[in-house]
Amino acid sequence: MDLLGNTQWAQTAPPALEMPSHQGATRADLVVVGGGITGLSAALHAAEAGLSVTLLEANEAGFGGSGRNSGHIIPTLSKPGPADLSAHWPGAGERFSRLVGGSAALTFSVIERHQIQCEAVNHGWMQPAHRPSRLGGLRQRQSEWTAAGLNCRMVEAEECAALTGTTYWHGGMLCPSGGHVNPLALTRGLARAAKGQGATLHAQSPVTKLDRPGTGGWRVRTAQGYVDCDWVILATNAYTQALWPGLRTSIVPVLNFQMSTEVLEPEVLDSILPADISVSDTHGDLYFFRKTKDGRLVSGCTLPNRSATAEQAKAQTQARIAEVFPQAGKREIAHCWRGQLGFTPDFHPRFHELAPGLVTAIGYNGRGMALGMAVGRDLARAAAGVPFKELDLPDGGKPRSLPFHSLVTQFAPLMMHWWRRKDARD
Repeated sequence: MDLLGNTQWAQTAPPALEMPSHQGATRADLVVVGGGITGLSAALHAAEAGLSVTLLEANEAGFGGSGRNSGHIIPTLSKPGPADLSAHWPGAGERFSRLVGGSAALTFSVIERHQIQCEAVNHGWMQPAHRPSRLGGLRQRQSEWTAAGLNCRMVEAEECAALTGTTYWHGGMLCPSGGHVNPLALTRGLARAAKGQGATLHAQSPVTKLDRPGTGGWRVRTAQGYVDCDWVILATNAYTQALWPGLRTSIVPVLNFQMSTEVLEPEVLDSILPADISVSDTHGDLYFFRKTKDGRLVSGCTLPNRSATAEQAKAQTQARIAEVFPQAGKREIAHCWRGQLGFTPDFHPRFHELAPGLVTAIGYNGRGMALGMAVGRDLARAAAGVPFKELDLPDGGKPRSLPFHSLVTQFAPLMMHWWRRKDARD
């Protein structure tokens, strides 16, 4: 079930770019570790800036979260708003808020500029309120993001129903710059674009070690050789391994299920999300929905048990679809897959200058598509010589391991019980 061939996205995405495994001793200005959205965006933007770039991916482009998610393009973070970011990172938080708010527009501009065929729909993203009491928080959130430069507005219950095709929600925050894509197709398209700009891309090339051979730069080792370089970008997020002390244990990987229904009848399809926006609401135990080019509904869930089965996830998601869109009824699930999300305890992503010439971004908390595109572009600026403190990414200092990380990882899904109780209360 973990193979990309079993996902909805692999059914319609263009074939993967041929990326040979790395062999021998090579040289580049920049090595990017990880072939997801962040890594490929960094490789593309660095190559466009004139750097020689080598990207090393352990499996294939999009194998991790970038090819497994639901494809929402969202110009906000999962929980923190601009006020939270400014308090958390005085000075840098304002710059980062602007980067986040512009991330969806950037994503669609990159898609257009490089003519990436990824089923892109730029009709907007909405966060609707599942209880009337959540509208107050959304109004505050909308006000903050507007002040940070994001074009977004509140919609009341009647317009919300018209946009979504259901009276389940009570209004919400609409961001016109958002939308949805086939995420695997976008990832593969970024790989082609990066290669077209001169980047060298390798699949099936897990990095085994980072070290300094005494030349002042970095040596990035693979099973069959190494790359000497001046800069390294680690872009592995929830699939991070033990390449750098404390990095893997600074986030909590959470197992998430995604799925798509059978093809819906035209009259039912037209009545669900008629504006073809993407939606993820105010539940802590998130409800999220979008349609696909071939007429399916995509949703999913996180279960409070790391040993949860696909059948359990399907049953819960089918119940949610029927609850929110009663006109759909119980729908057969055509494709079900799973992957890891990288969470942080405070829901703030992490950005680190680990050492001179070595930078990383990690802990996207389920918002890695548009954010990854923008972060990758900024990390490329670092490799091009912009000091880290001048980036739009707040410097998180050295990564800090979470105490009792293995236990936290094991029991983190149980937080779903707490979120569900909270979701049911005002």
